[in-house]
Amino acid sequence: MDGRTCKFWMVIGCAIVLAPARSSAEEGFDTEHIFGFMIGTDVGNVGEREFQTQTTGRFGKGGAAYRALEHEVEIEVVPLPNFRIELGGTASLHDITGVPDIDDRRQFNFQGASLDLRYRLLDRNRAPFGFTIAAELHGDRIDETSGAKGRMYGTEFTLAFDRELIPNFAIGALNLIYQPEWARLEVGGISEKSSTIGAAFAGLARVRPNVLLGGELRYFRQYEGIGLGEFAGQALFVGPTAYFQLSERSRLTLSWSMQAWGRPAGSGGKLDLVNFERHQARMVFGINF
Repeated sequence: MDGRTCKFWMVIGCAIVLAPARSSAEEGFDTEHIFGFMIGTDVGNVGEREFQTQTTGRFGKGGAAYRALEHEVEIEVVPLPNFRIELGGTASLHDITGVPDIDDRRQFNFQGASLDLRYRLLDRNRAPFGFTIAAELHGDRIDETSGAKGRMYGTEFTLAFDRELIPNFAIGALNLIYQPEWARLEVGGISEKSSTIGAAFAGLARVRPNVLLGGELRYFRQYEGIGLGEFAGQALFVGPTAYFQLSERSRLTLSWSMQAWGRPAGSGGKLDLVNFERHQARMVFGINF
């Protein structure tokens, strides 16, 4: 177990010890925010408004120094039953040295804006499982991987399913993902198109009335072209997730994933550090207002 993973578990352990225990837990789960890199099928109640900050870190490409941080500020509203809208803006920090095919840079910039739409088709309290469709659209002026300036547009389509495995104790979830992206970089006017498909699985258990612990397993395949053209690489990420209900209005989610296996196109390596990172981490804080 490496140093970053040890620190992650130390943070979770301290948070569990210090988290305030509440005398009565809500029946069942609200899966809207309990997962780290995945989404649940719940979308909130009509009239709800939330403020959320999401910080995502991506670390490690080969033996070089690679650090990329994104901090997103979001406003979420539920104007209609089973329908949620989220608007967000993102700033990014890149610290890159010696990574093949990526220029060295150390910079902080406003990255772009996003719109996230979710509609719940099946409520798991009335059906065998929950089912939600989601589409996140984003437009950026900074490439999230290289930090290069340009124009980047993309969409992430997700089919989300979840089901209580043990009532009020354990929940499981499945996400099916398709991500087409288009980019035109300022330097050289290079235009690039790519697409990624993936499947993600998660399980969480209630260890205290206000604390959930579990893990996520995510598999991705990346292609050139938005229509799943030439295969570029694949990766499998595995890691823990922890959710803390801090109060009736506030919450915190922590998640860490490590690339356990991967392979770029035309290579026999055990990891794909060309198209993906070695480690990914995410912290999400939200509050109702």
